[in-house]
Amino acid sequence: MSACWSGPLPDRRALLIAAVAASVGVAFADSSIVVLALPDLYGAFGTTIVGVSWVITSYNLVVAVVAAALALFGRGLDPRRGARIGLALFAAASVGCAAAWDLPALIAFRCVQGLGAALLLAASLSLLGGLRGSRAKGAALWTTVAVLGAALGPVLGGVLTQLFDWRAIFVVQAPVAAVALLATGGATVLADERPRRRSRGALAADAALGLVFAALVGALFLAVLLVITVWGLEPITGALVVSALPAATLAARPLQRGLSTPVAVVGGALLLAAGLASLALLPRVSDALVAVSLAFCGAGIGLAVPPLTRLSLDAEAGLVRSGSITVAARHAGLVAALALVAPLLTHSLDHAGERALLGGTKEILDANIPIRKKVPIALALRDALQNAPKGEVPDLGKPFDDAGARTNEHVRAARDDLVTTLEAALTRGFRPAFGLAALFALLSVVPAVRLRRPA
Repeated sequence: MSACWSGPLPDRRALLIAAVAASVGVAFADSSIVVLALPDLYGAFGTTIVGVSWVITSYNLVVAVVAAALALFGRGLDPRRGARIGLALFAAASVGCAAAWDLPALIAFRCVQGLGAALLLAASLSLLGGLRGSRAKGAALWTTVAVLGAALGPVLGGVLTQLFDWRAIFVVQAPVAAVALLATGGATVLADERPRRRSRGALAADAALGLVFAALVGALFLAVLLVITVWGLEPITGALVVSALPAATLAARPLQRGLSTPVAVVGGALLLAAGLASLALLPRVSDALVAVSLAFCGAGIGLAVPPLTRLSLDAEAGLVRSGSITVAARHAGLVAALALVAPLLTHSLDHAGERALLGGTKEILDANIPIRKKVPIALALRDALQNAPKGEVPDLGKPFDDAGARTNEHVRAARDDLVTTLEAALTRGFRPAFGLAALFALLSVVPAVRLRRPA
């Protein structure tokens, strides 16, 4: 086993730790970092909810597949070399994503990012363990940045998109990975001893993690789509609403440390399910209610994910292997949920749009505007709904603006009533997808009851 640092951390070593930890956090954040940029991607590439979901799904799918392969066949992987290759691929692919000229190119570069991230995340446990002086300290830091990275992803992406452009999300990632690549050149790593079989507790933790992260699709994907695509919030405003998630995650961490592992995990899973259920049952369009619901989800993450990660990182079974398995479990859960949620949501929104059009037509006919304006507005609304890409929310304000909404208060009132009706109908269209995400959270309780506090 390589020698480890046991004295006080000099400034240089602290910087090395920060660089590696930041790159790990970015790799986890990339699971969801582009979600608040979805409307920009719609406009840039003319895609749909299902199409743009592949920008997220492709990354998570490759991470899950490569991490699973490393768990099976990567016992001879040199952690330092694996991390450096992963960081180089991640940095280069980030540049490619920023320069992507169409949706297939962006998805292809996202796949390369996923390959680099899987190598980095599997190998970084040994790097952080060597830099911090022990497996336990390295695993604790890895767990912290993993939780925060996943929770902060949409917030960071939203701020960058609002201030600059969706491409800025990837421009920022490249130097983070490049600095970490330079930092790992002479880093000390912890070598794995002869690994033993993983414990049943670790396997149960893997299963629970997969289901928890499947449920997180509701908080990291669906909730963001709702406030940005349906309610029309600006990315930075959406980021402010979504920031309730990481804030509650941080606030719940101290409480989790005083609970037994089963209580923390089961309690966290139930809070996550409750937050998702409340999103499914939103009584009206309300940013505040979404923020409160996401706070419940964040508290659930803060309680459940850290103890599950500690159990999953079974050091006696090998750091690289355990890290690969827990990464594979997380991202497999995300991929499975995205594969089910995206088409379900598209189908629900199509039906919700049809119901909204029927209700909106009645409101137009009842509106206090001349009949010569009602018919053109109704025909223009029909065309807008029919011509909108499948699963995308059409701009229904334009027909009213063309009919004089800016100068005629009756036309303006009819427009506002219709938009409110449409938003309410489409919000209800999210209910099945949120309900499915809540079900995943509840199912995570099943393996969680087999858990025990690690020695």
